[in-house]
Amino acid sequence: MANGLSSAEIPALQATFGPNRLEESKTKPLWLILADQFKSLLTLLLVAASALSFAFGDFAEGLAIVVVIIINSTIGFWAEHKADRSMAALRQLGRTTARVRRDGQVHIIPAETLVPGDVVLLEAGDIVPADISLAESTRLQSDESLLTGESVPVDKSVSGSETGEPAKAGKLFKGTSITRGTATGWVAAIGRQTELGQIADLAEQAQGSVSPLERRLGKLTEQLLWIVLILMVLLIVFGILAGRDSLMMIKTGVALAVAAIPEGLPIVATLALARGMWRLAERNALIERLSAVETLGSVTTIISDKTGTLTENRMTVVAIETPDGPQGDTKAAATPGRERALRVCALCFSGDDASHLADPMERALIDAATGAGFGVEALEADYPRIEEEAFDPDLRMMATRHKHGERELLLVKGAPEAVLAACTQKAAGTSNSPLDQGEREIWLSRAEDMASKGHRMLALAEKTGDALHQPCYEELTFLGLVCLEDPPRADAAAAVRDAQSAGIRVVMATGDNARTATNIAEAVGIHQGSAFPALEGDTIAPREDATTEERDRLLNTAIFARMTPRHKLELIDFLQKNGAVVAMTGDGVNDAPALKKADVGIAMGQRGTEVAKEAAAMILRDDAFASIVMAVQQGRVIFSNIRKFVIYLLSCNLSEVLVVTLSILMGLPLALLPLQILFLNLVTDVFPALALGFGKGDSEILHRPPRPKNEGLLQPRHWQAIVGYALLMTASVYTAYLWALAQPDKAPQYAGTVAFMTLATGQLWHVFNMRSRKAALFRNQVMANIYVWLAIVLCLGLLASASLVPTLRSVLSLSPLDLSGLQVVLGLGLAPLIVGQIAKQLARQR
Repeated sequence: MANGLSSAEIPALQATFGPNRLEESKTKPLWLILADQFKSLLTLLLVAASALSFAFGDFAEGLAIVVVIIINSTIGFWAEHKADRSMAALRQLGRTTARVRRDGQVHIIPAETLVPGDVVLLEAGDIVPADISLAESTRLQSDESLLTGESVPVDKSVSGSETGEPAKAGKLFKGTSITRGTATGWVAAIGRQTELGQIADLAEQAQGSVSPLERRLGKLTEQLLWIVLILMVLLIVFGILAGRDSLMMIKTGVALAVAAIPEGLPIVATLALARGMWRLAERNALIERLSAVETLGSVTTIISDKTGTLTENRMTVVAIETPDGPQGDTKAAATPGRERALRVCALCFSGDDASHLADPMERALIDAATGAGFGVEALEADYPRIEEEAFDPDLRMMATRHKHGERELLLVKGAPEAVLAACTQKAAGTSNSPLDQGEREIWLSRAEDMASKGHRMLALAEKTGDALHQPCYEELTFLGLVCLEDPPRADAAAAVRDAQSAGIRVVMATGDNARTATNIAEAVGIHQGSAFPALEGDTIAPREDATTEERDRLLNTAIFARMTPRHKLELIDFLQKNGAVVAMTGDGVNDAPALKKADVGIAMGQRGTEVAKEAAAMILRDDAFASIVMAVQQGRVIFSNIRKFVIYLLSCNLSEVLVVTLSILMGLPLALLPLQILFLNLVTDVFPALALGFGKGDSEILHRPPRPKNEGLLQPRHWQAIVGYALLMTASVYTAYLWALAQPDKAPQYAGTVAFMTLATGQLWHVFNMRSRKAALFRNQVMANIYVWLAIVLCLGLLASASLVPTLRSVLSLSPLDLSGLQVVLGLGLAPLIVGQIAKQLARQR
C-alpha cells in the first residue's frame, strides 16, 4: 500500500483485466438499418408493384412508386439510426483521470488505465474512477444518488468493510463523487465488473418493447396485405378464365395493389406524431421517439421515482424542537434555547466555507439558521472556529470548537440516540438543568416518532466552561432536535390525482427506505386506497410459481422501496406480462435499464443524468409530474386523430379498389389507372388526412379510462363505416363513369377523367364524415379544424392543375372537362358527404 504497484506489474495486469471502461457494444451497420426498412410487408408489395410497372414499360408509374418507397424508408432509417445512445453516455462516465501511487510516487493517469490492485488517492470533488476498497479515510462521504436514487450522501469508513450489509460503507463505486473528506484505497473492480458496469449490462439487455401503435399498424398492414393478395389472385384468375389477355390482367392486378395500399399512411402517421412532439415540446416535454407520443395515450401504470420526481431533491428543515418549548415552525420567534440550537445549525459543519457546502443536510441547516434571522458570516466572526472534530461513523457525531470572547464553546450534532446518551444537561433558556434517563427516553421516543414518518433526525448539543476539560463527547448540554425532509413537489399531489382520474395507476419505486417512501407517497396521494404496505425490493422478485395472493399483492402495491436496477426491471416486466402499458420516470444512472425496458421511459431534464436522458423516450424539461399527465392527454388525442385518418384513408382506398374491381367484372376499361390512383393516394388523400391528424381533440378525453392494451386500431364498427363510406363513393363514381361512357361524342379517356375527378372531389368532402357521431352537424372538431379547410383549398387547386396544366394532364392520362362533365363531377362528388351526414344525424338521434 505504501508504494503501490510497480510499473513492471502494470502491463501484465492490463493484459489480464483489460481497460477500465465500459466496452462499446457492437453498433448496427448503416446498411443493415437501411435493409430493415424493406422488411415491411407494405413496402415489399410496393417494390413488387414498381418492378412490374417497369417490366411492362410504365416508367412514370414505376418511378412514382419508387418515390413513395424512398420517402417511407428514409423516415424509418433516421428514426432507427438515433437509437441506443444511452451506452455512449454511460461510457462518458468512465472518461476521468485518477491519482494513483505507483513505484512509491503519486501520478495522475487516465482512469481507463487503472488495474485491480492500484492504490488510488481521493478527496472532496473527485469522481471515483473504479470500485475501490478503502484502506484509509478521513470524514469521508460519497454521493451515490446516481446509483441508488437516494439524495443524502453516504458516510464511508474503513471499518464499514468489516460488517455485514454495511460492507458497502467500506467501498467507493465508479462514477460516484466524493462530497467530503479524503480517502486512500485499492482498486477492487474495473470496467464491466464495477457496479456501474453491471447497470450498463442491464441497460443493454433491457429490450425496448414495441409500442401499441406499432403493433396496431403492423396488424393492420398484415390484414391489408392478405386482402390485396387474395383480391389480386381472384381477379387475375377470373379474368384469364373469362378469356382476357393474361398480360393485361397482371397489369390490372398491379393497379389493384396500388389502389389497395394506403401509400400515404406511414407519412401521415409520422407527421401527425411529429405534430404531437411539437405540442409536447411547447409544454416542456421533449420526445426522443415518435412512437412514444401515441404510446403515452395507452399508459395504464406510471412507475415514478421519488427523489427529484415527486420530491424537490433537496433537504429542508421542517421542525426544530427544544427543551424550553418544542416548536415545529422553523421561522417562529426564537426562545433563548432555540437561538442556541440555531447557532449550532449555523456553525457546526464540516469544512471551512459555509457557502460551498456539498452536503445537502448541512446546507439545509445553514438555510434554516439564515431563514430565522441569523447571519452566518456575523456568527462566524463572533464565534471563530478553532478546530473541527470530523464526523465519526462509529460514534455518529461531529463537533466544532469555537472562541467567543474569553471563553471556548464546543458545538455538537449527530444521531439523536448518540447525542442524548452523551448529554447530562438540557438547555433551559439561557441556563441549564439536569437531564435524567426518563427525559432522554421521552426525547428518543419523539425522535423515533418523527423518523417513522420518513424524516431524517439530528440532535444538537454544546458544552462550555469546566465541561470542556472532559473528553469531547461527554457531559454535553442537550439543545434540541432538528427534523429534515426532502419535501414533496408543490404540484405533485394534483398531478397524481389527475393521473388517477384518467384511470392510470401511479406506483412509487425508489431506492430509499420504506418509511420515507410511504411518507412521501401518502403526502402526494399515491398510497390512498391501497390495502398493502410498502414492499422492499428483495421481497418482490416475481416467480413462475407465485401464488395468486402474491401476484395480486404485486399488482396492487403502490410503494416499492429499496429498489435496485434489477428489481425495477423485474417489476416492469411483471406488470407488462400482466397487461399493463408502463411509463417509468427516473433521473439516475440506476434508472437507465428500466427506462429502456418501459413502454415509455421518462427522464428528468433538470436533475437527470445524461445516461437516463439517452435511455428515455421522453424528457421533462421542468421535471414536473404534471407534464406527464399532460403528455398522456396529448397521446390520447393523437391516437384518436390517427384512428380518424386511418378510417378516412382506408375508406378512400377501398373505394378505389371497388372502382377497379367493377371495371373488371363489368368488362369495361379501367375507370382508374395506377398513376391516377397514386396521385389520389399521395396528394388528395394525404393532405385532408394530415389535417385530421392535427386536430386538437376532445377536451373530455382525459376523463376516460385508458384503451385496452389489445384493442385494435380499428374495431368492427370502424370497418363497417369504412365499407359503408367506400360503397357510397363507389356508387357515386360509377354513376358518373357510366354517364360519361354513354356520351356518344366522347373518347374513353373522357369517361376516365370524369371518374377520377368525381372520386377526387368525393374523397375531399368525405373528410367531414369523420366527425364523431355524438358531435353536432356544424359544431364539431373537424369543422373547427382550420387545417382541414386549408387542405381542401390546396387539393382543389391541385386537381384544377391536373385538369388544366397540359404536361400534368398528359402524365395522368386526363382530358379537359366540359360544363356538363363538371356539373356531374361537382354534384356526384358531394353525394357521399350528404348521405354520410344524414346517416350520422339519424344515429345521433337514437
